[in-house]
Amino acid sequence: MYYSYLATPIGRLLLAGEDEKLKVIGFPSGTKARDAESGWQHHPESFAEVKRQLSEYFGGARQQFDVALAPDATPFQASVLAALIEIPYGETCSYRDIAHSIGKPKAMRAVGGANGSNPIPIIIPCHRVVGADGSLTGFGGGLETKRFLLDLERSHSGLFG
Repeated sequence: MYYSYLATPIGRLLLAGEDEKLKVIGFPSGTKARDAESGWQHHPESFAEVKRQLSEYFGGARQQFDVALAPDATPFQASVLAALIEIPYGETCSYRDIAHSIGKPKAMRAVGGANGSNPIPIIIPCHRVVGADGSLTGFGGGLETKRFLLDLERSHSGLFG
């Protein structure tokens, strides 16, 4: 697996994958902080398009991503990840909303687990999932990072400005 890093307003993100297909975005801090694994090959020039699109996102100029993704996921997790991608920029939803959208209304805890194991945060926007009461819930990059991402999107979405 190849990896590279991207400096962002939330810190240095790890980007990893194969054949320009992104498999991992790792946060620099939080419960899901991640660094390159043994055996991975550092290729600073890898993921140029991912870097460009993430930089545009952090600059407020991109609301959707169009890059090749290859997350390792079970079929259930893949259904949750697909539902996360459908959450509009600048908006949020609950675990219950996701469970209903995938046709598993009683699977809220499982949805929470799949959301928490998302290997490609930001691009697959798990940060847009909040508690049923609108509260910020756990996030692998830390709640400060989640708050930053939601505020960034709200400030550029026209919904709250």
